Amino acid sequence: MTIIKRKAFTPKSDKDEGVVETESYIDLSEMTFEGEETGDAQMLVKVGEIYRYEDLSNLTSFAYNGNLVLIDITSIANDDLTLKRVTAELRNAARDMSGDVAGVGKNLLMLTPAGVRIDRNKIRGAF
Repeated sequence: MTIIKRKAFTPKSDKDEGVVETESYIDLSEMTFEGEETGDAQMLVKVGEIYRYEDLSNLTSFAYNGNLVLIDITSIANDDLTLKRVTAELRNAARDMSGDVAGVGKNLLMLTPAGVRIDRNKIRGAF
């Protein structure tokens, strides 16, 4: 037979009544990190995720502003209709801005601005 020991019940005192614990939250969008400044860089690599077709306008706006956008499509990879719509829209955006779009991994697409092309040939190491 096992005996379980329990902590003895202690009633709250009157001085514990006024103590309220609070949690502090940090807004990460307002936070900057050391070395995060763009400095004199003319182009940034932005990483984004797409969850629905409507998210495209936000992602393509970065490419229209001259940045390279790496898009994670994992969340829509199983939805064929949405995936076709997204890739078609990305191709149209790339054509409109004279950029390029290509798959760079199983669930990654890259959208580039004008003047940047994606080489479809992989660089392989020597064995």
